[in-house]
Amino acid sequence: MPADAPTVLATSGGYRPGRRTRMEFDALVHHAVELSGVHGRRPRVTFVGTASGDPRWFSHEATEAGRVAGFDVTVLDLFPMPNLEDVPAHLLDADVVWVNGGSVANLLAVWDVHDLRPAMRAAWQAGVVLSGVSAGSICWYLGGTTDSFGPQLRAVTNGLGLLPYGNGVHYDSEERRRPLVHALVADGTLPETHCTDDGVGLVYRGSELVEAVAERDGAGAYVVTRRGERAGEERLEPRRLPSP
Repeated sequence: MPADAPTVLATSGGYRPGRRTRMEFDALVHHAVELSGVHGRRPRVTFVGTASGDPRWFSHEATEAGRVAGFDVTVLDLFPMPNLEDVPAHLLDADVVWVNGGSVANLLAVWDVHDLRPAMRAAWQAGVVLSGVSAGSICWYLGGTTDSFGPQLRAVTNGLGLLPYGNGVHYDSEERRRPLVHALVADGTLPETHCTDDGVGLVYRGSELVEAVAERDGAGAYVVTRRGERAGEERLEPRRLPSP
């Protein structure tokens, strides 16, 4: 059963250390599955690791995390070639697409090589929940801040644009993120920009921001808008999700 409206959960989190495995899915991944509305069977989650080059070891960790959570996780690899015969059809058959972090600039370039923009949009419009962390958050927006080009953060502005905003991730854990977001919004490089501390996600129905959620205490979400020649910031208090 697809979500009842096009849905994105954009996050700066989703993982925690495992008890018997190296990694488990934390509350944000579980919430993405909840948003899909699936019931009566095991949720189908497609894990996409393009932003970090499809490392096989992390794909294994994600598959194991799915086993522990009770999800059927399949992996979409694009290196060295797509591992699936019909990628658009596979995305449409998923309940959730979870995109891992890494280089959002490289992710977008590789997705364009394989014509994934229309495939992701079609999945979103069909009610597949699109979600992910860091690069896997920024990609759904018009752009955001990234270290894809080197240690000095820069803007990326060629995101999929399903959400007509900018996106700031790791807002509390990387000190250069907040001032750069403010500068980019102030000079018009980015439009209104939605930001998440680590452990926080933003839920969208269509292009409307409907809720901030968190898997850890004390973290926040933020809306940064242009105010004259400067940028201003409003904090949103997330709803604390139960630990899975």
